[in-house]
Amino acid sequence: MNKDTIKGSFKKFSGAIKQKAGELVGDKNLEEKGKVEQVEGKLEEGVGQMKDEARKVIDKV
Repeated sequence: MNKDTIKGSFKKFSGAIKQKAGELVGDKNLEEKGKVEQVEGKLEEGVGQMKDEARKVIDKV
């Protein structure tokens, strides 16, 4: 697991908190920011996973 995967996981988590907070207080802007942050986190996790896979392939060669 590399730093991109970890950062992505954290971003997903913090985005989920923002989304729920926005839902609870009725703040649509905060809710949307949370959703966007979750998507960014998923993308960052994917980049990290791709890097990990690339390293595995390179290590085999």
